[in-house]
This record gives sequence, C-alpha cells and structure tokens, in this order.
Amino acid sequence: MSFQPLGLSDPIIHAVQRLRYIEPSPIQTQATPILLEGKDLIASAQTGTGKTAAFTLPILSRLAAHQPKTRCLILEPTRELAAQVVECLEDYTFFTDLSFCLVHGGVGYGTQNEKLAKRPDIVVATPGRLLDHLENKTLSLSDIEYLVLDEADRMLDMGFLPDVSRIIRQCPTENRQTMLFSATIPPRLQTLVGWAMKTPETLSIGRSATPAETVRHVLYPVAADQKFELLLAILENLHYESIIVFTRTKMGADRISGTLEQAGHKVVTIHSDRSQAERTQSLASFKDGSVEVLVATDIASRGLDIDDVTHVINYDIPENPEDYVHRIGRTGRASRKGDALTIFTAAELELVQSIERLIGVEIERVKLDHFPYVYTTLLDPKAASRRKPRRR
Repeated sequence: MSFQPLGLSDPIIHAVQRLRYIEPSPIQTQATPILLEGKDLIASAQTGTGKTAAFTLPILSRLAAHQPKTRCLILEPTRELAAQVVECLEDYTFFTDLSFCLVHGGVGYGTQNEKLAKRPDIVVATPGRLLDHLENKTLSLSDIEYLVLDEADRMLDMGFLPDVSRIIRQCPTENRQTMLFSATIPPRLQTLVGWAMKTPETLSIGRSATPAETVRHVLYPVAADQKFELLLAILENLHYESIIVFTRTKMGADRISGTLEQAGHKVVTIHSDRSQAERTQSLASFKDGSVEVLVATDIASRGLDIDDVTHVINYDIPENPEDYVHRIGRTGRASRKGDALTIFTAAELELVQSIERLIGVEIERVKLDHFPYVYTTLLDPKAASRRKPRRR
C-alpha cells in the first residue's frame, strides 16, 4: 500500500514522496484515517515503527495552511525527542507554509520568545519550559485544536503528569482533537485519558512489551567486582559499528565514559546533567559515525531515531522491566538485525527474571572466552536456579 490512498493532502503526499517513503507502516496505515476524521486516539506500537509520522502527517494535512495562531501542541518527555519531531516537521512541511517552534529547557529564552511572538502553527515542547512560557505570557494555548501527548508513559515515569495536566487545562475543551501515544497505559494515565479525551479510538500494533524479532538477546553473568572489566573485554572482542551502553545513573555514565576513553574508545555521553549543547553535539557525533560508543542513561532509551545501531549493552539492568524493551529498541530498527547484551550480577537476578517474564522468553546466558572469571553462583546453572518464564 502507498501513502496515496490514506487521504493525506497533496502537499504532504509530495513531501512523503520527496523523502522516498515507499509504503506506510502499520501504525501509519491505521492511525491516519482515524486522525483525518478528527477522532481522539490512543495508540501504542513497537519502537521504530514510525509513530511520529503517524500523528504528524494527518495533523499537517488538516492544518493545511499557515494561520497567525498556534493550533497544534506536541508534548514530548525529553529535549532530544522534541528536537527529533521538529526535524521531521522540517521535512514534512517542505511544500507548505506551516510554521513551528521548538520549546525546551537547557537553552536561553530569547530565540524561543522571538519565534513564539510570530505565533507558529505548531509548538513542540517539553512540559517544564512550556509552563515557563505560559506563566510569562509568551505563549497562549487558547487556539489549540490538536494536542499530542507522545511517550505519555515516559512523561509519567519522569514525574511530568501534574505539569501535563496543568497544560491540558489551558487548552480548549471544545473542538480539540487529542492523541496519546504510549507504550503502556498504567492506571494514572487511564485517569488522564478519562477527562482529557472524548471517546478515543484505540490502536495497538504488536505487543508493547515485545522486542523486535530481529534482535538477539544474551546475558553475561559476572561477579560484581568484575563488571567493568567484563565490559571492556566484551568491547575488545565485539565487532560493532555503533553501540549504546546504558547505565542506571548519571554518575555511572560519566565514570564509564571516562574509563572507556582512557582505554582508547571514542565515546560520547548523554544524561540530564549535561547541557543541551553537549547533549546535541554528543547525539550528532554518534549519528554521523564520528563516535562509535554512546554511554547514556534512560533519557536515550525512548524514541530516538538513530539508524544502524548494531549493539546495545545494558551495563546496569533497569529497575523497570519495560525500560529493557525500550533500551534494546535502539537496535534492530526497521527490520535490521541487532544484538542486545546484558551484564548482570547476583544482586540483579530478580530484575533479569522480571524482564524474562515480561517478554516471555528465557534469555540465553553466555560466558566470554578467555575472560578470567571470579567465581559467582551465577556461573553455576544449578546453584543459580530460577523460575523459567512462560513462553507466549
């Protein structure tokens, strides 16, 4: 199926053709007619399936031409995701006169104030900085017709739900189309859906807790005091083009980055304590291939569109098993093959079991050849007994 029969406007179809998109993904095929009809929508899909285009293309078709008022608000949990949506808008609006503005923290207010004064059609924002603009009267949401809550469960995890609720209350209730894209719909999001949306349609493309089938999963058990030594050995023995190493803490990310640099690896780091300029530069260097290792906290686990990541390494296992799925979703995108490697210690065994129960697969345990392992019960399959997860 091509994009032509979906009902998108001619300028948007031309933009899609210019980008050489061949056919819509399942989420785009199913979401577009619903959104073009003006219905509210709750949608979930595996990462890397084109969710951004699924909501932006129909919205742009309905906005049609520039008007001197802000009619669309897209909320994102992180600066990187917001910037990525704006990059897409730059391509999708190529044959239109629609305007947009990126609003997030970590940078000054001057440029944002100037752009907002021109009343762009679309504002893409993170919640905190958006509230600043609302309080400073540099932005009004009184004309919002289209509201997108992207990665809504991530915004909940990051503590943004009260801010999001305050923002929604400043949007019109009548004639507003609301779209919520989320991997999961926990109870607190259900409450938000209940008062913020009007009889929404629901789409679910694949199981949200299902990793891409093209990703190979392996576990590397190790004693706690050899964890970093094993990471270095894996990198030395691994053939990779680009790799993301996930850690649980910002301090851990900095420590690992520094030590990997000392070992001769080209490394950049992303976490919330880095300035926006540093985060943008790090991501750009990783995307263009000038740096081959990105060390990051879970700020980089959701939605970032980075092509050709061959491997993901979980140096620390996430406390939330759903975050494992999001992390490894950075590889194996668009049906490409990828590898997800997880280093774990005895203290993290229960977290491993939670992940296996969630994805319904028992992950293979492996040992690195010629590595001088110190004994841990994890290396003894009989001693490290565990309940097998039920296959789905």
